[in-house]
Amino acid sequence: MTTSRRTFVARSAGILGAAALAPGAGAVAQPLPDEQDGCDLPPSVAALRPMLDGVAPITDAERRARIEQARRLMMELGIDALLFEPGTSFSYYLDVAWGLSERPFLAVLPARGDLAYVCPGFEEQRARELVGASSDVRVWQEDESPYELFTQILGDRGARAGRIGVEERLRFFIFDGVRQAAPGATFVNAAPVTTGCRMIKSSAELALMQRSNDIAIAALRAAIPTLHEGMTQADLSRHITAAIARLGGRNAFALTMFGAATAFPHGTVQPQRLREGDVVLMDIGCSVEGYQSDVTRTTAFGRASARATEVWNLERRAQDAAFAAAQPGAPCESVDAAARKVITDAGYGPGYRLPGLPHRTGHGIGMDGHEAPNFVRGNALPIRPGMCFSDEPTIVRFGEFGIRLEDCLYITESGPRFFTTQSEAIDRPLS
Repeated sequence: MTTSRRTFVARSAGILGAAALAPGAGAVAQPLPDEQDGCDLPPSVAALRPMLDGVAPITDAERRARIEQARRLMMELGIDALLFEPGTSFSYYLDVAWGLSERPFLAVLPARGDLAYVCPGFEEQRARELVGASSDVRVWQEDESPYELFTQILGDRGARAGRIGVEERLRFFIFDGVRQAAPGATFVNAAPVTTGCRMIKSSAELALMQRSNDIAIAALRAAIPTLHEGMTQADLSRHITAAIARLGGRNAFALTMFGAATAFPHGTVQPQRLREGDVVLMDIGCSVEGYQSDVTRTTAFGRASARATEVWNLERRAQDAAFAAAQPGAPCESVDAAARKVITDAGYGPGYRLPGLPHRTGHGIGMDGHEAPNFVRGNALPIRPGMCFSDEPTIVRFGEFGIRLEDCLYITESGPRFFTTQSEAIDRPLS
């Protein structure tokens, strides 16, 4: 997976204005240094209040159902156990947030038998607080091998010589340790199980994603009026992330660009100051109870040029074509092809050539801002109800501007639905 825009923004000094917290934490507005009381914020941002009424976290019953679904897939695929370390899938199944370090903290989910954990000895009490005092937690001391405990768990579950699914983000040094400790086991990719579960969202997950998108749009509605001559892209980003925090969103990001810098799909570290006629691109999002939004609006400060307006209208037609193609049963790649055809028929490209569309048309989204599956050439996976994607066929003209409209959608039995209302025109970014 390539560097996401969240990672890029987080690495760009002065851009990220809200602290990223672990998934699963309560969805409340996080503190913003020197801005918590709103005194230093524009009035449209300072007036915002949390939009979290009625938010329902994922229940323990739903997580138990996820584990049973994983086990059904494991049985079908002939996988005897799954190996995880902390990360998104760990949180998805187990509701445990735990930072990564050089000391392995592992979960083993067998197809048959009880879940078990491998934990550093000095962290045992904290682990039991999170996973339950009665859980099978096996501890290793600093001079012992955690990987031997892994093999003990496999032996106790009758899987010492079985097929072990390795979660796709497991770090190599851990994988290397477990395969040396369990030479009789066969290790396979667990993605058909983890992706097979996570890419189909439940109604509870869709509701959290809807609220996350609602907050993103409300933040844009408050921040766009703060545009003024001479402001920096960091100023605008701080307004957006402050708005998200006041609205109750977490893990806020706001990639903002002006003028020629909008042609960089994931931004540039070069400073920008807003001028009359500049194209303004705002790619933002947040999470609610661990579920992500990702919205991009492109507008102009003052009067848009004729060329910017023409390309904006072309971008909207490409986004519409992608949406229309995202039908149940259609291959994911057909959505990319539909958007790309609109753009190439207008004389751009072909393929990824610039000026034109330099990246896939959309990515999967859920607990991760970018997750499987993607709208990309070569992905023949059939679209299914419950899948969620971004629809964002950027048009790039380096040296001039870039236009991106991004709305995320979910698939129903009768077709796609947007979480957000699309932009109407370059001078009307929000309906």
